[in-house]
Amino acid sequence: MRTIDVKEITEAVARMCKEAAYYLPKDVYEALKKGRETEQSPVGRDVLDQIIKNSEIARSEDRPICQDCGLVIVFVEVGQDVHLEGGDLNDAINAGVAKGYTEGYLRKSVVEEPLFNRKNTGDNTPAVIYTKIVPGDKVHIRLEPKGFGSENKGGIKMLVPADGVEGVKKAVLDIILHAGPNPCPPMVVGVGIGGTMDRAAVLSKLALLRPTNVRNAHPEYAKLEKEILDLINQTGIGPQLGGTTSALAVNIEWAPTHIAGLPVAVTICCHATRHAESTL
Repeated sequence: MRTIDVKEITEAVARMCKEAAYYLPKDVYEALKKGRETEQSPVGRDVLDQIIKNSEIARSEDRPICQDCGLVIVFVEVGQDVHLEGGDLNDAINAGVAKGYTEGYLRKSVVEEPLFNRKNTGDNTPAVIYTKIVPGDKVHIRLEPKGFGSENKGGIKMLVPADGVEGVKKAVLDIILHAGPNPCPPMVVGVGIGGTMDRAAVLSKLALLRPTNVRNAHPEYAKLEKEILDLINQTGIGPQLGGTTSALAVNIEWAPTHIAGLPVAVTICCHATRHAESTL
């Protein structure tokens, strides 16, 4: 049994909040550069130049890539041989979010109640936390600050098995076309297939944590990722003002489901596809 003080988790989360806000992941940066090389629209190339320059300034000056610093989504895997001491895990994570957003001068965008009294909590908490118990004696944390310009354009389609692959493609493309240029493309598109309605949505968030240059390990899903990416890049949405680079990647995660079901969830992320991870 290994003991970890939850203060270590708080410090790790605080650091990750700042890193995710300032430093665009290398794979996303390289995908933007590649998109700039292949973009056919002069206006699209100019927009991509500005996006790339913005990410470089953010990294060099430790400034947020985007003014919307997001609602923090945390996926934490706790080894079953870990004993946490010093407090509650969720409280420790939220303390880290509050610390990171305050120290990093990041915009705080969380309201404590969604409909009648939308008062800002003042420290960007609470985070959305998903916890999984796994073998081992480590704690692995993955953190995703999710901006809502793109989050608002996600969607879920409850298909039936007869809809098949073509139905999945149509479902994803319908959501993307409805979103249009509003999610600040070029996008990274997370797709969750299977499970239940809620499980598919979580899978689509997990998909955004996978590097844009890593395809699904299952060859048929890897093929589907490419096919959907090609369809999206044929829409003409482009980098905000039209063009051929509408999406940088489509990442699919899947899960077993009911014999009568085929849930499909789509989470769209803008060109600032931010995430960070740490293992304690």
